[in-house]
Amino acid sequence: MARVLITGSADGLGRLAAKTLLDDGHEVVVHARSRDRLTAVQDLVDRGAATVVGDLSDVRETRAIADQVNALGQMDAVIHNAGVYTGPRILAVNTVAPYLLTALVERPARLVYLSSSDHRGGHPGRLNGIDWTGATGRYADSKLFVTTLAAAVARLWPDVLSNAVDPGWVPTRMGGPGAPDDLRLGHLTQEWLATSKDPQARTSGNYWHHQRRIEPHPAVHDQSFQDDLLAALAR
Repeated sequence: MARVLITGSADGLGRLAAKTLLDDGHEVVVHARSRDRLTAVQDLVDRGAATVVGDLSDVRETRAIADQVNALGQMDAVIHNAGVYTGPRILAVNTVAPYLLTALVERPARLVYLSSSDHRGGHPGRLNGIDWTGATGRYADSKLFVTTLAAAVARLWPDVLSNAVDPGWVPTRMGGPGAPDDLRLGHLTQEWLATSKDPQARTSGNYWHHQRRIEPHPAVHDQSFQDDLLAALAR
């Protein structure tokens, strides 16, 4: 059984993935934005889930989350599920926080990053001049960047399985009640990549949609763009 950290697991796909992994007998670490939000995962805690708390839009709190995770011991997998669609902190939550946690959390065997089909509307040229505190930025760009981060990690850390997932447009709070995709399929691929012994799930550097590999934006596998992105995030 695997030990899996899931960010943004108080609701939506993150919570559903946490519940399913617990059902399957895995150890799960759930994440909530604040102590008040822990009430939303109390039923998961009652079933044995551990918790970490912190606001992913804040760099200091994200660093504190990494410290909390490391204090719990090494994870087998991390699912970078947390994300926002609107508001002033899109880049901070969708790109900077996954980067920081990747850098600071003790290296797991598997990393899964939540992308979106909207990443195809992102622009690699927007790296220049971006305010990496997250005060500026577009959703499509944030998802292009995090998808590229997943590919860069796969290249630079060959001992880690790193993949990005498009969960589809599913009926969560973010997706809205009219979203047409299957909710179960929206979190199945993340769970599969994080824990399965299936040879397909034990590959790296791919972009997945409903357990199928598909081609991402061409910039994702551009090594020069990967390096530029990592340098910008490091700065």
